[in-house]
Amino acid sequence: MPSSHPLPADHGTRAAGWAGGALAWAVAWALMLGLDGPIDLAHQALLLVLGGAVAALWWPATAALAAGAVAVLAFNALLVPPRGSLAVARWQDGLLLALMAGTLAAVVGLIMRLRRQAGRARLHQARAEQLRQLGDALRDAGEPMAHAGALQHSLAALTGAPAALLVCRRWPLADDSVATIGQADDDETTGLWHCLRQGRAMGPGTGRHGDLAHWILPLRGAAGGDGSAALGAALLRLPGGQHHDDALRAHAQALCDQLGTALQRGFSRQAAEAATAQAQLQAVRNAMLTAISHDYRTPLATILGAASSLHDQGQRLDPTQRAALAGRIVQEAEHLARLADNTLQLARLDAPGVVLRRDWESAEDLVGTVMRRARQRAPDRPLRARLEPGLPLLHCDAMLLTQLLDNLVDNALRHTPADTPVELLVRRASGGPADAPPGVVLAVRDRGPGVAPAWRERIFEVFQRGEPAAGAAPPRSGTGVGLAVCRAIARAHGGELRLRARNHGGSSFECHLPGTAQPAPAEGTA
Repeated sequence: MPSSHPLPADHGTRAAGWAGGALAWAVAWALMLGLDGPIDLAHQALLLVLGGAVAALWWPATAALAAGAVAVLAFNALLVPPRGSLAVARWQDGLLLALMAGTLAAVVGLIMRLRRQAGRARLHQARAEQLRQLGDALRDAGEPMAHAGALQHSLAALTGAPAALLVCRRWPLADDSVATIGQADDDETTGLWHCLRQGRAMGPGTGRHGDLAHWILPLRGAAGGDGSAALGAALLRLPGGQHHDDALRAHAQALCDQLGTALQRGFSRQAAEAATAQAQLQAVRNAMLTAISHDYRTPLATILGAASSLHDQGQRLDPTQRAALAGRIVQEAEHLARLADNTLQLARLDAPGVVLRRDWESAEDLVGTVMRRARQRAPDRPLRARLEPGLPLLHCDAMLLTQLLDNLVDNALRHTPADTPVELLVRRASGGPADAPPGVVLAVRDRGPGVAPAWRERIFEVFQRGEPAAGAAPPRSGTGVGLAVCRAIARAHGGELRLRARNHGGSSFECHLPGTAQPAPAEGTA
């Protein structure tokens, strides 16, 4: 909308304005004619000027001036001697008529000027509010492209004609990285691409392609104020009378720049997130290599030493010594295999789109498998298993859940004194919704030194080995991967792994799994 025009009023408002002006003139004439005689001619003239000034508040300038001229002529004919004609008998009356006409013209001119200024003020206020609303929407937008349609509607409202946008979805710019919003023909699309690549406005008043019947404005980012860069372009079709409205074009450019700045912030944020993710990935890789080089070296050295002894001195060793060396090789090889499994499993579970091989499994079978392996690794340790009667089937990946329990039991065996028991407990979870299937808690509990309070959450982070509670011996060597894998497995099943300190010393690592509706038994089964 041109800045020189006031905001448009609706038909009801205009009709009320005409009625108000007509009423002002009617009241003024009624007073003038009614008071003809009691007051002199000069005071009657003041009533006419007052009526014309009040009517000018509502009527357009031409109508107010025309009505004022007709009123002065009618005043001359009806009230100025000689009455009934336009002749003037005294020069004082002629001066009065001239002053009336001049005063009416001046008042109408001042009122029209004030009305134009008020219209411009309302227009500027409306445009400022439009900028503010779009800026508020874009400031907190996670995806600025979602508000490109709002910019298109705002630009269309400015000119009263459909607008079109060409907006970058990704950066750097490529032919398939832009989106078109709105309708544009081939020539207009070419102009949008040219503006996008050049970063400069085109159309009337821009100094470039002034013969166009529309404006093409760039969506400039924060660094594109000099026209050096753009993240899109906007097409504004111009009806007659708007081609040379620089204020309108400046406002439209400000709206475009808001979206351009928001797009630039979004691309910068994506680049920063990608750089951060890459740095974190590199840090994880470095930490993994460090862990592998440090913690894998110990079992490998043990295996190599025992195998070398068997190879070089096997004939001089008695059967008991050879059995001990072979057992050490098997033990360290199993430990090395667990380290490799944990490291590979963590990498797999961290990958996007991982799919579990779920099936209905019995908690008794899972616990039995874990207990058999644990007793083979530590035949002299007191190990117990307690399962609540009537447990539901678990809809899980049996290999992963067995690995979770195996890691937890292995941790308990390695980090607690040899004479303390380790217990594997499976029970129903409490506190869930009454109409939901019951969840299950799988807990590995020990009576070891426990974990310092500051480490009870950090211990589940990758490559964090934790610190024991006050007064306890430091933990044995490890990669700091096992518990991270356990939590990743629990979360992949929709559950959570927590550490709870036991009342009389020790720790309880508890895997809370959500309940799943049991499958209906097949027909014919008992």
